[in-house]
Amino acid sequence: MKLSAEQKAFEERLGHRFAASGLLIRALTHSSISSSTRPDNQRLEFLGDRVLGLVIAEAVLDADERAAEGRLAPRFNALVRKETCAEVAREIELGTVLRLGRSEMMSGGRRKEALLGDAMEAVIAAIYLDGGYEAARQVVLSHWRNRIAELDEDARDAKTALQEWAQARRFSPPSYVEIARDGPDHAPVFTMEARLQNGASERATAPSKRVAEQAAARALLERMEKE
Repeated sequence: MKLSAEQKAFEERLGHRFAASGLLIRALTHSSISSSTRPDNQRLEFLGDRVLGLVIAEAVLDADERAAEGRLAPRFNALVRKETCAEVAREIELGTVLRLGRSEMMSGGRRKEALLGDAMEAVIAAIYLDGGYEAARQVVLSHWRNRIAELDEDARDAKTALQEWAQARRFSPPSYVEIARDGPDHAPVFTMEARLQNGASERATAPSKRVAEQAAARALLERMEKE
């Protein structure tokens, strides 16, 4: 299979030139456009998640030789979660080369966090199958290096940290409420509110509920820790 000019440009942004171009094409193919002769990227996503996990686990260990497992696990989780994969996908403009069905395209699929995160994992698997572990490792580290270096010592996600804060004070778990949904159907923006049993709350707005909840939880936790 020959790559289009856009796909070749994506190779450059990614940092890997494929010997088997069909692997890249498959990694970019969403189930909304797949067929018996055009397989989607779901199996590659499964593999890519594991390859990414191994690369990041090694990197986290190398970055802090003294950290205990209890500190390493939150850092690892922060680096491999779907939101982080989607962030990397946006940076390399993966959405512009995703192969989507018409309905998914019309509903803003090229910007959806889940689709971008899944496709990023599939692309990592395609690199692994095309060039081996070292090739995949080099690409992952090139796009995750700054995130690894800047990771907080305590890298628990905000919702987990807020829940632990509440549990330590014998509060009920925090609740999350959708306050508003704005924008067109293909690119909604959500305002979510995090609430604690003591009546404290904070709001945040983001293109996905999960991101908005995390931001609201972070803001509320920061406020509680200052009081």
